[in-house]
Amino acid sequence: MSLVLDPAAQDLLFREARSANTFTDEPVTDEQVQAIYDLVKYGPTAFNQTPLRITLVRSPEARERLVAHMAEGNRPKTASAPLVAILSADNEFHEELPHLFPAAPQIKDVFFAERPVRENAAALNAALQAAYFIVGVRAAGLAAGPMTGFDFEGVRKEFLDDDHTPMMVVNIGRPGPDAWHPRSPRLAFDQVVTTV
Repeated sequence: MSLVLDPAAQDLLFREARSANTFTDEPVTDEQVQAIYDLVKYGPTAFNQTPLRITLVRSPEARERLVAHMAEGNRPKTASAPLVAILSADNEFHEELPHLFPAAPQIKDVFFAERPVRENAAALNAALQAAYFIVGVRAAGLAAGPMTGFDFEGVRKEFLDDDHTPMMVVNIGRPGPDAWHPRSPRLAFDQVVTTV
């Protein structure tokens, strides 16, 4: 059985897509970011909790502050990408649940009254949304360079607050020269999938 999605789209989103390490200086516009969000916001999360929050780092001053918290090998990439996004999990996502999940607005207090429960739920569901975001960047014809090599607590203090947990930094733009490392191997179907 073949996939319904056009093979060119499959290549764009998955087979030919890579994490970019260099970028051109072509800007990434607010309109492009809006289009990405307007596509990926439909990805499912538990109870439609949508805990992902995106902080766009555009100003030179903010970029300099972020670069200081990146791992040494990631600093040049983050310094030169046209746009950088800090993806974080909102641990107070439950405040939006009466609006986001109107079928059962009481779940805000029934399931998510305790902060540790919210933190676990936010981490899982924001990770799902982060993956959607990366695919959305690719759908816009751009490349993403997601990274977790940074000082998480430093980034939280510099850009977020105690209610937000940083997850990754994503460099975004058109790929530049020598943007790709060779593709690493993937596990075979029978190494991953078990039928019981």
